[in-house]
Amino acid sequence: MTRNPSTPDPAADLSARVFVVTGASSGLGLATTDALARRGAHVVLAVRDEAKGHRAARQVTRAHPAARLEVRRLDLADPHSVQAFATRLREDGPTPDVLINNAGVMAPPRTLTAPGHELQFAVNHLGHFALTAHLIDLLARGRDPRVVTVTSPNHRRARIDFDDLAGQHGYSPMGHYNQSKLANALFALELHRRLHATHSPVRSLLAHPGYAATHLPHSRTVPAVRLLYGHLLRPLAQTPARAARAQLHAATAPDARSGDMYAPSGIGELRGTPARTDPAPRAQDEALGRRLWDVSQELSGVRFTIPEATIS
Repeated sequence: MTRNPSTPDPAADLSARVFVVTGASSGLGLATTDALARRGAHVVLAVRDEAKGHRAARQVTRAHPAARLEVRRLDLADPHSVQAFATRLREDGPTPDVLINNAGVMAPPRTLTAPGHELQFAVNHLGHFALTAHLIDLLARGRDPRVVTVTSPNHRRARIDFDDLAGQHGYSPMGHYNQSKLANALFALELHRRLHATHSPVRSLLAHPGYAATHLPHSRTVPAVRLLYGHLLRPLAQTPARAARAQLHAATAPDARSGDMYAPSGIGELRGTPARTDPAPRAQDEALGRRLWDVSQELSGVRFTIPEATIS
């Protein structure tokens, strides 16, 4: 891990830029939205529960009265919702500069979405894959455009079971969570390679928060995992504001390069200031990344085409 990177100035002006943050109504997404709003950014809060999203927006606005926020519905488990969100953004604006793929679910009982996908793989990976595909041409027109995909230190202990992605023959709440987080890392790095190959101006970066004191291990999580992460280990966790620093660095730091991953710099990458680090070797496997890309297109029904950049 690279220690002590240059951290973006929290007062730096972002007033000319538009950020889309998924899962922005609580936890890391809300902390990210608050930090961006404080720096003048226009933030689109992409949330499953609009009422909760509006409450979050009011909370941010109380702290930052000049905040420029929009709340829009996005259910990452529903392909129609993902398409509708992207279509509305395309028709009504604003044109996004940065997409932060932050939303997630953790260790629920085995649940299938309407198309038949395991919920964690659907929300944490497939929904973000499709959303990015729908928005990539808009992002390419943006100012310093980036896609930041939020993974977890748990991606280091995961593998992708392509023969049983839905857990039909064996489901582990944490095992399938870890699988979805490895999928996040594989996707972001494969996206980086494809963007680089087409000379796209869009950067694809990874970040993980370490161990964060959010509501993620509460909402739909099985009781054993909720007890461990939501209560017993909670005193070790960072606040959401501190945990969000890695994804904020990836989203805004001038020196954050496409293909980089940022994480807390402390022991085990669980807490500390953000620093560049290396993803797990499995996440860097190019053949695995290509296979996941192809499978994701098939399962999502979305053809992910990266527009060729115009080179002057």
